[in-house]
Amino acid sequence: MTIDNQVYDTIVIGGGVTGFGAAMYAGRFTMKTLVIGESMGGTIILTDVVENYPGFKKLTGMELANNIADHAKEYGIAVENDRVVSAKKKGKLFEVTVSGGKVFRGKTIIIATGTHWKKLGVPGEEKYTNKGVHYCALCDGAFYRNKIIGVVGGADSAIKEALLLTTFGSKVYVFARGEKIKPEPVNELKLNKNNKATVFTKVNVKEILGDGKKMNKVLLDREINGSKEFPLDALFVEIGHLPLSQLAVELGVKVNAKGEIPINRLSETNVPGVFAAGDVVDTKFKQAITGVAEGVTAAYSAYEYLQNAEHV
Repeated sequence: MTIDNQVYDTIVIGGGVTGFGAAMYAGRFTMKTLVIGESMGGTIILTDVVENYPGFKKLTGMELANNIADHAKEYGIAVENDRVVSAKKKGKLFEVTVSGGKVFRGKTIIIATGTHWKKLGVPGEEKYTNKGVHYCALCDGAFYRNKIIGVVGGADSAIKEALLLTTFGSKVYVFARGEKIKPEPVNELKLNKNNKATVFTKVNVKEILGDGKKMNKVLLDREINGSKEFPLDALFVEIGHLPLSQLAVELGVKVNAKGEIPINRLSETNVPGVFAAGDVVDTKFKQAITGVAEGVTAAYSAYEYLQNAEHV
């Protein structure tokens, strides 16, 4: 274990757009800032096209993430590309340990750890993960050119995945458990105009079946075309995300029943000196722009916190 000699004004845990948005403003406040992230760019880099970030009519998720990170680096922030394994309070400082063994110390913490994909939890899912079962269309859709593809989910993210998959597959079927899908109107319009896509509602995938090497069909809880077995070459699961809040809990931060971190309008948690932003928090509407805004607010709150001499 090696302790870094620097004492940072704030340590941002998370290298997505929320984390770098927070770091940019912390840098503007002349705070000594460190961003630690295992996957730089966050989940937005897996988005093929971003059309709802103000100021950019259309760009890729990777371009957006790189733009924000590059902007933050203009303010002299430090970046550590590693996985955080522990975070704790020691005296007046926070200590953050990464998998490589380094320990970094900071006066405040901004948690922007985001989420990971929620799984179906049905038989066959684990067995056929990466053998037909996937969670990212941009990552794996190209393997299924001219194939029959299924998508589980009915929210906007699932419909966007389905639209992207129509550029690869010969046919894309959406399986939604609700009575209707709930995408943004613009994406529903695109889906309705796409003759490669078909939506089935009020249906659940109960099991994923295959030949032992690769999936080849799913078992549904109701019949479609006269059978509960539906042949597919691939299945993409897009049913939401789970917040990565374990480190927050380790710091004594309260989480709700969903595992999200409750914050107020200042991005404050229940623990003084610990702030949070982005998909890991309890705000209902989660978008790149709202996460960045929360990150900026967290940086401002961390700066204000440090103006109180008793915290330094």
